[in-house]
Amino acid sequence: MVSGSKPTVRPACPNFSSGPCAKHPGWSLSNLKDAVLGRSHRAKLGKDRLKRAIDETKALLELPADYIVGIMAGSDTGAVEAALWSLLGPRPVDVFAWESFGKDWVTDCVKQLKPLQARSFVAEFGKLPDLKQADFTHDVVFTWNGTTSGVIVPNADWIPDNREGLTICDATSSALAVPMPWHKLDVITYSWQKVLGGEAQHGILIMSPRAVARIESHTPAWAVPKIFRMTKDGKLNKGIFEGETINTPSMLCVEDALDAMAWAKSIGGAKALAERTQANAKVVTDWVARTPWIEFLCADASTRSPTSVCLKLAGTDLSADDQAAFCKKITSLLEKEGVAYDINSYRDAPPGFRIWCGSTVEAGDVAALTQWLDWAHATCHAEAKAA
Repeated sequence: MVSGSKPTVRPACPNFSSGPCAKHPGWSLSNLKDAVLGRSHRAKLGKDRLKRAIDETKALLELPADYIVGIMAGSDTGAVEAALWSLLGPRPVDVFAWESFGKDWVTDCVKQLKPLQARSFVAEFGKLPDLKQADFTHDVVFTWNGTTSGVIVPNADWIPDNREGLTICDATSSALAVPMPWHKLDVITYSWQKVLGGEAQHGILIMSPRAVARIESHTPAWAVPKIFRMTKDGKLNKGIFEGETINTPSMLCVEDALDAMAWAKSIGGAKALAERTQANAKVVTDWVARTPWIEFLCADASTRSPTSVCLKLAGTDLSADDQAAFCKKITSLLEKEGVAYDINSYRDAPPGFRIWCGSTVEAGDVAALTQWLDWAHATCHAEAKAA
C-alpha cells in the first residue's frame, strides 16, 4: 500500500487505549447476565462470587499456594497505596521510577509517609534506572512495566532470593501479559482494566508469607485510612482475602472480571495471554523497522514493553510543542475515521503515540492500524507542507 492512499482494511476493534483496555474477543454485555445485582456483597451469594474471583485469579496467575489475593478499592492505585501505607516503615525503602505512576510512589515514599527513610532512583521516559543500586536490606518499590513510558523490567535477576526487605511491585500492565517471577516478589498489584480488559475501580493485591508476617508485626507510624487498613487487632484481616472487601464493590465489574478470566482460561491461560501480547508487539516492531518516520521511545529492545508500546517521531527537528501538535493531528484524524481511539501518548510523557498490545487486542487489528498510521502521517505531513 502507498502511504498516501487511504487503507481499505479497518481494525475490527479500534480500541487501543492503555487503560481501560479493549474487551476480550467475543465480549458481550449479555455475558454478564448472571451478575449479582441489587444484592448485598456481604450476602452469601455476593461473597461466593467475590471468593470465586479470588480463586480464579490464583489459578490463572499460577501463584504459589501460600500467596494470598485480595480485592481492593481504587484500582491498581488503591492496591499499591494500601501496601505502601500498611507495610512500609520498619526498614528504609528504595523506590524506583521511570514513568508517571512510579513517580507517584516516589512521592508517597519521600513526601507523604514521614518519617520513612527513603531513597529514590528516577530515570527519564524511555529509560530504566540502574536497578543494581537497590539495597535489599531495605524494602524496594518499583513498577514492573512503565505503562506511560513503554519500558519494562527485563527480568528479576537483580532481586536476591535471600533479601531481607520486601519487594513491592506495581504490575498493573505486566501481570498476565508477561511471565512473572512470583517468588522474587512479596507484594504484587494490578487491576482488571489492563490485561484482562475488565472494568475499572478495582485493584488486586497479592501478598507473600513474608509480606503477611510484616503486616502482623508492624504498626505504621502514620495514620492509615480505613480504605487501606488490612489488620484487625494486630492480625491480618483474612476476610479481605476470602471475599470480604473493605468497601462496597461493583458486582457487575466482578462478573466482568470473571468473564474475562473464563475467556483467558479458554484460550490456554497465562501462557496464551503472553503469546498473544508478544505477537501483537511484534507487529509494531516489524512496522517500526521498515518505517522511517517513527521509532520507539525506549531505544533498548531488552527493556521495551510489549504491552504499552510507546512511539515517537523519528528524525524530526520540530520542537516538543510542534511534535505534540502534529501527533495530535494524526490521532484526531484516525479517531475521526473511526479506526483508532486513545493512542496519544500519556499527558506528561514525551509527544508521540501509545498503542496497547495486550492480549485482548487482535494482531490483525494492530497490522491494520499501522497502515492507517502511515496514511495519517502522510496526509498530515502533506497538509503541513501546503500550509
